[in-house]
Amino acid sequence: MIEDLFESARRLLKLAERVGAEEAEVFGLEARAVDVDLRKDQVEMASESFDRGLGLRAVVRGAVGFSSTSDLSKLEMVAESAVRAARARGRDDKWRSLPLPEKPGRPEGVFDPAIAKMGPEECLDLAATLLQGASSISGAEPVSGGISAITGSELVINSNGLELDERGTIFHAYLETVAKGEDGTVATGYDFANSRSALADLTDVGRSAGDLASRSLGGVRGESRKAEVLLGPIAFADILGSAFVPSIFGDNVQKGRSSLAGRIGEVVAEENLCIVDDGLLRGGMATSSFDGEGVPSQKTPLVEEGVLKAFLYDSYTAGKEETAKKSTGNADRPGYAGIPRIGTSNLIASSNDLQNVLAETKRGYLVTGVIGAHTANSVSGDFSVEARNVFLIEDGEAVRPIRSLMLAGNVFDLLGSIKAGTDARMVGSAVVPTVKAEMKVVGS
Repeated sequence: MIEDLFESARRLLKLAERVGAEEAEVFGLEARAVDVDLRKDQVEMASESFDRGLGLRAVVRGAVGFSSTSDLSKLEMVAESAVRAARARGRDDKWRSLPLPEKPGRPEGVFDPAIAKMGPEECLDLAATLLQGASSISGAEPVSGGISAITGSELVINSNGLELDERGTIFHAYLETVAKGEDGTVATGYDFANSRSALADLTDVGRSAGDLASRSLGGVRGESRKAEVLLGPIAFADILGSAFVPSIFGDNVQKGRSSLAGRIGEVVAEENLCIVDDGLLRGGMATSSFDGEGVPSQKTPLVEEGVLKAFLYDSYTAGKEETAKKSTGNADRPGYAGIPRIGTSNLIASSNDLQNVLAETKRGYLVTGVIGAHTANSVSGDFSVEARNVFLIEDGEAVRPIRSLMLAGNVFDLLGSIKAGTDARMVGSAVVPTVKAEMKVVGS
């Protein structure tokens, strides 16, 4: 129960102060996960797991030490370890303080009792609908997939009197498929669903994954040239997340690892493009009342009508700014066993001039997904990726599949010229549409 975890967290906080912490913070998590793993058209495993633990940040002369445990009988050891680590680091004069208490808002759509009640049986029933959807596409077969239903509670307390907790749920399902042509060629397909609420049926997800594999058979070679390219939501989210997002993190700006440093107020994107980080988005996958340090979540406009407006900060990087800044509520925690780092919440890309980008494309390529976006240069914004499930566009229609295509470009050039479609979709915690831009493509 979260009450028991709170009691242990308060005890750990007092122990840290007793052994020498000048400031201390405890982050706690307890979660229950029900998972179903699929291999081909069979259930490989159905499981139910539980996780519970506390992480402590202890501050001594501005230096932060960290320790964590899932064994709540070892709190004395955790406190001593974190304080010892802080002392070993030496003084940090740039440290300001842990967050002070503020009353956060309560976002909607983050908890669904139906997910909390889900057991392996319910997830197995949903897995059956996922496989049924794929089997409805002639020639398509499932390769792997999975369903996860997670219920969790988080808490943050610190020596400044901050004390917060929140409960949430997450549902995720995906399926990878393969289709084989009569000539021996093979094509794959993928689709997913994620939500903070329970889904009653996954047939459409399975059908979509199978259909993508089937439609991708018989691909022809792409032409190497400058071409109009439509990046579907999954492809655009991958490129945006790897090539652009790191440049808006306050620590990267401060360390000279962002080409956007010193450019607040400048035009950095197409005049209709808006990019917002919204930690309070209703039903968003990263929506929460507060971030990993207990700072209230907020909506932060990053790019408005093409103009760079802000960067993202946690408490430490905000405190390092010459002009006083507050954290934007973007301290992201990987769990109780990790320290907070700057991260996005719900990243939303939109435009004031949405278009039917497919219908308006006379000749080009539709790219459903990409491989290799993680290799992008997050300082310069340069990227080179392999396109997946590509289709040639002629007169506003995706007419035939392309066997293989490489894309190369710069994310800032991309943002400076894109046209946004009307099909925005949540991909992970990003909400993005299909976008169109001219790019260099290499056929193979």
